[in-house]
Amino acid sequence: MSEKQRTIQQEITINGKGLHTGVNADLTICPAAENTGFVFQRMDLPNFPTIEAIADNVIDTSRGTTLEQNGARVSTIEHVLAALSGMGIDNAILKINGPEMPIMDGSSKYIVEAIKSVGVVKQEAERVFYVIKEKLVYSDPENGIEIAAFPDDSFSLDVLIDYNSRVLGHQFAQLKNINDFEQEISPCRTFVFFHELEVLLKNNLIKGGDLQNAIVIMEKEAPQEELDRIADLFNKPRIHVKPEGILNNLDLHFTNEPARHKLLDLVGDLALVGRRIKGKIIARRPGHHANTELAKTIRKMARKEALKPNVPVYDVNTPPLLNILQIQTVLPHRPPFLLVDKIISMDETSVVGLKNVTMNEGFFVGHFPNEPVMPGVLQIEAMAQVGGILVLNSVPDPENYLTYFLKIDRVKFKRKVVPGDTLIFRLDLLEPIRRGIANMFGQAFVGNQLVMEGELMAQITKFK
Repeated sequence: MSEKQRTIQQEITINGKGLHTGVNADLTICPAAENTGFVFQRMDLPNFPTIEAIADNVIDTSRGTTLEQNGARVSTIEHVLAALSGMGIDNAILKINGPEMPIMDGSSKYIVEAIKSVGVVKQEAERVFYVIKEKLVYSDPENGIEIAAFPDDSFSLDVLIDYNSRVLGHQFAQLKNINDFEQEISPCRTFVFFHELEVLLKNNLIKGGDLQNAIVIMEKEAPQEELDRIADLFNKPRIHVKPEGILNNLDLHFTNEPARHKLLDLVGDLALVGRRIKGKIIARRPGHHANTELAKTIRKMARKEALKPNVPVYDVNTPPLLNILQIQTVLPHRPPFLLVDKIISMDETSVVGLKNVTMNEGFFVGHFPNEPVMPGVLQIEAMAQVGGILVLNSVPDPENYLTYFLKIDRVKFKRKVVPGDTLIFRLDLLEPIRRGIANMFGQAFVGNQLVMEGELMAQITKFK
């Protein structure tokens, strides 16, 4: 079942500091046209450069995902992309007047709430999915990291985290349906270990951190003086450690909130594929680098598949649209010159048919006795007969019409066709049929391999 693309109903603006830069910025999420995807725009820079939210533009994944394009950067983009993806948005322009997304409370909650406040609108174009057809894996054995994508009919994620932490232990999070993102994942905040705080500050990071936008994990006991010193660094009141091993700066929404936040990050980073995914993602100790590397792998596979010809799907268990007897009621050809065995599918502009090539074909007697090869001219004839059925389908009484070749152009033979091959032909009209003239582009496949292609022109003529 097809799905329509969606965009936001009207623009919304969110204000806040960037987690690492501490720079206050306004983020305005705007509706966008079909097939735009997600595009950031730096409104504070000359000429307002745009940055496509695709994995190819990832330049840094330390403590967040950073993109760069057209001489401009934007960082910590994962939470806003997770919110958009989780709320079913496909197209949006994200105008930002600073270098980093507002961190808010360290989750996607407030962005989700803002989207809900204005609503979502369906668009006319169909959603484009990348369908996982085989297992894809990114792994880093040294650090115990592995993310794998498996074939499935829908999008789901399983995440396991294990940091050898006595507080976190082994945590597991799961998202079976993206529609559950709002309730199950969007409120989950980022987390940090207490011993990392001062190091991050000294490395000019978390300038926008204020102990209210992260869960702080205490692995080891620390004297109150140390806790007070850290609180002073963040200009916060005195803090202490809860029995469960986290600071009292906030309460957990879920016992496995850290694992759920890692899943949130994964949703956001996988939005950089540039299209929605159909597949099951299983991740162990995911992080921004691993997430975006998998996104890059998926994009490479998508580009590779896009370069392949559009091979028709043929299921031998599905009854044909037209069998050989029905074909003979449309075409005037008869054995040994009837070169179509089945019509698999057909609509107003395209047709798919097949020819089973056997050793019993008469032409193999002389072409060639010791190296049987189907003549190229007969491949073209078989393709033309399939196309003829499409053309004759445009008239109410096809039995009273013939189709005649007018021109054959740009024909290319890619490999030989031999006994035992099943030729699958796909023909598409290049333009509407006018004054009885049909222009078609045809391709012939054996399995997934293109064996011949060309352009055909034919004329419909009434003979009765």
